[in-house]
Amino acid sequence: VMGKNLVQEFITNEYKDAVSTVLNLALQGQETANFEFPLITKHGVRIEVLLNATTRRDEQGHVIGVVGIGQDITGRIAQEREYSKLIDNANAPIFG
Repeated sequence: VMGKNLVQEFITNEYKDAVSTVLNLALQGQETANFEFPLITKHGVRIEVLLNATTRRDEQGHVIGVVGIGQDITGRIAQEREYSKLIDNANAPIFG
């Protein structure tokens, strides 16, 4: 959300430091792929996000920012938990 501090306003307390570290590392040129964390939407709903933080550079190669791509993976995580529950509760062995 424009004009808001992403980490302070939308990241749960237990992930604020980790998300800040990922973004700061990207500003130093170290990119992060597939970082999962919970995020609170502007409507107050908690979702699970998969983040890729990529360094943005100018023509001389200097870091000028970070491009963060976040994907809502809430449904996928819920589905994985459901599959795990089904397997744990299965009466017969399941072979893959």
